[in-house]
Amino acid sequence: MDEKPAPAPVSDDNVVGQAEVNDNKELQKTVTEVSFVDVPPDGGYGWVVVGCCFMVNAMTWGVNSSYGVYLAHYLSSNKYPNATPLQYAFIGGLSVSQSMFIAPVVTLLLRQTSTRTGMAVGIILQTGSLILASFSTAIWHLFLTQGVLFGWGLGFLFTSSVGTISQWFSKKRSLANGITSAGSGIGGLVFSLSIQKIIETMGVEWAFRIVAICVFVTNTVCTLLIKDRNKIINPNQKAFDWRLLKRLEFQLVIGWGFLSMLGYIVILFSLPDYAASVGMSKQQGSILTAMLNLGMAFGRPLVGIGSDRYGRINISGVMTLVSGLSCFFIWIWARSFGVAILFSLVNGAVCGTFWTTISPVTVEVVGIKELPSALSLVWLSIVLPTTFSEPIALYLRRPGEYNAYLYPQIFSGVLYIGAAGCMYALRVWALTKQDQKLEGEEDGERKGSRWWRLAKV
Repeated sequence: MDEKPAPAPVSDDNVVGQAEVNDNKELQKTVTEVSFVDVPPDGGYGWVVVGCCFMVNAMTWGVNSSYGVYLAHYLSSNKYPNATPLQYAFIGGLSVSQSMFIAPVVTLLLRQTSTRTGMAVGIILQTGSLILASFSTAIWHLFLTQGVLFGWGLGFLFTSSVGTISQWFSKKRSLANGITSAGSGIGGLVFSLSIQKIIETMGVEWAFRIVAICVFVTNTVCTLLIKDRNKIINPNQKAFDWRLLKRLEFQLVIGWGFLSMLGYIVILFSLPDYAASVGMSKQQGSILTAMLNLGMAFGRPLVGIGSDRYGRINISGVMTLVSGLSCFFIWIWARSFGVAILFSLVNGAVCGTFWTTISPVTVEVVGIKELPSALSLVWLSIVLPTTFSEPIALYLRRPGEYNAYLYPQIFSGVLYIGAAGCMYALRVWALTKQDQKLEGEEDGERKGSRWWRLAKV
């Protein structure tokens, strides 16, 4: 019977050598894992994605921004007998709120499919809603088409595309988001003026049909060109991660959006009817809406640049405050066309700060991987304010009085100032988090200065 060779004795040197090999393997594994940490390219094809999202915003939020022109037409005509001003106001609110309400569904769909699939569904819904609205004969037809169905189409297109920008940019993230959100301003400018002209010359039916053709062609091209980086980043595509709601800093983001949207919709949809209430013509009313959107077009990129340079939370809070103050110091006194134009330009530049910075601010608060889930919660939180904001404004107005829109103006201004307060509190949180990374955290002087000191956050 053969004897098995005795195992070689294990020396201390062998043990140490084996330990070194294991350590090297662990180090190599760590280095490999670190090497896969994604760094956004901050450019390249990302600028093509920016251009696509710019045009998508023009064809979605830009079209939606022109609802004030439709509203002024509905209020001054008798196309739908027995329809009330509040019913017309709900249509505009529904188009925004339903786009937010459908966002969690879109997020779940994107988890199973792709960005392009979500956008393709949006194209079908949006185009179909406008075509069907052109054949409407009763107010409930508009509720379903220009309100609900259009909102769903907008939601699919916007939710599918909005997260792609932050995937391509880091240092220039706010600038890129500012450029894309300016698309809604350019779109609103073009559509506000053109829709008013089409209604006057061809009727509201053809206004719907021509807009439908424009959005179908443009959004289809953008869908074919857009690219996401989901395979690299592997984002959390949960529709709702309720744990985020337990975090105070995320609650402040929710509060900022809720209050901002209550004030924003009042301004966005009320200007044409406000113009009529102070004796201006329909054409002047549509020009005010166009100037509001022009303000958005040049203001939002500037807000983005400022956010990258001075801090996303800082600029978001300051610009939100400016929007509220402009309601008190300009809009209330704007009884002439010139002053109304001034308000439209100034407020337009800052009133949509939420749309410009919500994605970058949310990334600062929860991180890039949690962005889709966090944004779904944000969109859901603004369903109620976007639905009821304009009906509240029309309820508060006092037709026949010297300033019929005084109470809606105060309402909007107070809400924006409250929203700015949420961002101020978020700034204190950000400074606290920043201080925790520094030595001397117990330094009482630094703790006290969190409420007032200048810092980029």
